[in-house]
Amino acid sequence: GARETFESYYRKQRRKQARLVLQPPSNMHETLDGYRKYFNQIVGFFVVEDHILHTTQGLVTRACIDELWEMALSKTIAALRTHSGLPPFHTDSSPQLPGGGFIASPPAPQGYGFPVNQLFDMLLEIQDQYSETLLKKWAGVFRNILDSDNYSPIPVPNEEVYKKIVGQFPFQDAELEKQPFPKKFPFSEFVPKVYSQIKEFIYACLKFSEDLHLSSTEVDDMIRKSTNLLLTRTLSNCLQNVIKRKNVGLTELVQIIINTTHLEKSCKFLEEFITNITNVLPETVHTTKLYGTTTFKDARHAAEEEIYTNLNQKIDQFLQLADYDWMALEPGSRASDYLVDLIGFLRSTFAVFTHLPVSQAPRPPSLPLQGGKVAQTACMSACKHLSTSLLQLLLEAEVRQLSLGALHQFNLDVEECEEFARSGPVPGFQGDTLQLAFIDLRQV
Repeated sequence: GARETFESYYRKQRRKQARLVLQPPSNMHETLDGYRKYFNQIVGFFVVEDHILHTTQGLVTRACIDELWEMALSKTIAALRTHSGLPPFHTDSSPQLPGGGFIASPPAPQGYGFPVNQLFDMLLEIQDQYSETLLKKWAGVFRNILDSDNYSPIPVPNEEVYKKIVGQFPFQDAELEKQPFPKKFPFSEFVPKVYSQIKEFIYACLKFSEDLHLSSTEVDDMIRKSTNLLLTRTLSNCLQNVIKRKNVGLTELVQIIINTTHLEKSCKFLEEFITNITNVLPETVHTTKLYGTTTFKDARHAAEEEIYTNLNQKIDQFLQLADYDWMALEPGSRASDYLVDLIGFLRSTFAVFTHLPVSQAPRPPSLPLQGGKVAQTACMSACKHLSTSLLQLLLEAEVRQLSLGALHQFNLDVEECEEFARSGPVPGFQGDTLQLAFIDLRQV
């Protein structure tokens, strides 16, 4: 005889219990299990209510459950938004933001007629936030790869190692294949490692999109946009930081140019990789293109500019040792020691450049060089800088008098520079192009 009282009491108590169930633990974000337990207790609550709705008369009404479900949606979304900046990571390096599995997997709420569109919308909202989390993780991955690299071509002692590398990185070279073992790949180890990690990142993006009821085109677009951020921001910053280090040497810079050239060529394979996992053809309308080629071009250009700068700085260090006696009565028997050492340094340096690929980098406008090879540009840049610096030494204001002996000694040094230019330290120059770098100095 107290049915109304009991029904009112039941509904009031279940509302209180719902509030307790919907209160997330403070450490929920620390593990995936924390999220699972939270979601499971919510699902369990509404599975019970749905069962009572269908097995009793009047104790629970659809209106009551719907009201509780609206409260649950509101509090669950608030809890997820609070913790979405701190998603835990799997030990297999594939991060996953909890939420999609709870919504889409049985016994999920929509299987019992509960609307979950708000949860889907919320997950799409935090998609960018999740992408930022992935980018931060992969920034650390790339830094570790670049820091641990030896910036030397990968040695290949046997067929097994060769197949392993080409299995990680899409590389084909008929000439290299013909060479006997042992041989070397032109790039260092960071090339296959970076390429593999870009693919891992793409898989992680795909993992998030599962269960979100997105179309293939939407998934493809999401993956491509996230991958573009990985390339143009995360990887680009890591490469620029390596190039700008104070202790980076010319050999390392040359290897970076070679590496980024091969990574740039591999971008078409990354495009194919995304197409294969999303089944969205690249010619589909509005398909986002990868900007990886820009990233690697920019890194290569930065490395080239750093080479030119480093060479000029090294030349300046040698020139600081110049100690001309402008009133000398007699010249020496040969070029100055500092200049002989400088020319020797330049010869050994340009020997390192022999395997550099052709660069598309724009040349400094002051260099009259046709053709864009880095070695040629660096050599011309060094010769122009040396010529200008020597001319400044000769014409500086402090030099008020010059003896004939001093001029003869200076002439020996200029002849040493001209002989270096004639010797062809870098192949590919037309005629006396390199010697023209010293023409103003010779005339003065």
